[in-house]
Amino acid sequence: MAKNQGPELTHLPEGGCCFFREVKTRRKNSVFSAKSGALFEKYAQKTAVILAVILAFPVMNANAMHIMEGFLPPGWAVAWGALCIPFVVRGFFSIKKKVSGNSKMLLLLAMCGAFAFVLSALKLPSVTGSCSHPTGVGLGAIMFGPAAMSVIGVIVLLFQAILLAHGGLTTLGANTFSMGIAGPFASYFLYRLLKKLGVKSTVSVFIAAFIGDIFTYIVTSLQLGAAFPDSGGGFFVSAAKFLGIFAFTQLPLAVAEGILTVIVYNGLKKYSSAELQALKAD
Repeated sequence: MAKNQGPELTHLPEGGCCFFREVKTRRKNSVFSAKSGALFEKYAQKTAVILAVILAFPVMNANAMHIMEGFLPPGWAVAWGALCIPFVVRGFFSIKKKVSGNSKMLLLLAMCGAFAFVLSALKLPSVTGSCSHPTGVGLGAIMFGPAAMSVIGVIVLLFQAILLAHGGLTTLGANTFSMGIAGPFASYFLYRLLKKLGVKSTVSVFIAAFIGDIFTYIVTSLQLGAAFPDSGGGFFVSAAKFLGIFAFTQLPLAVAEGILTVIVYNGLKKYSSAELQALKAD
């Protein structure tokens, strides 16, 4: 009678039988888990610090966003608000016409609003009572036209004033006119002109977004110069001083905004080309 032999273990990997293989595997996994846990804890701590700093920005010098609350004399605050009304009313009808019956158009419009909200919430201290920041309105102006962006501008600035204490309710009209009306009109008409001249769309978008950003601050400088004329040189000297201070921080921000706008526009052109053609933005 043949002697009963145990099962061969030649098929097992180096390390012996199942028991030792299991021990080896668990040990290896425990080391991996420990390293992963340490890395996770390390990056979680860094993320928490970064988030804390980001969330602290609305608290630190919050009133320096756009033209701050109460900074303009009452007469100028009311005048700029009244001047914005016809543009905003026209914008409501423009939006209604372009998004009616097309949910994807509404989604694109909402995305343009979110783009403007995020970019314009990134601030650098500049002139007393105001600051430098990207505007983000060039993209929406190119796609939906300047009238629609006047409505988006009001919404963006109103949310920032209420939720982030950026800007203010008394200066809502002045900020809307510079960022939601003047900037988008400059971006839109420059983009159309460059397209007619046969300039490549990427270059047209960059220049339109760049100039729209800069023109916003030209108008802001004029607003501040009119409200606070220089004692010696009057309105023009005061506006030139404001604009000169803005230029140091705003020019690099405008370049960055132009590049980012091109990236987003190219992405939309790839995945929403039919909608861009319908909006005549391509």
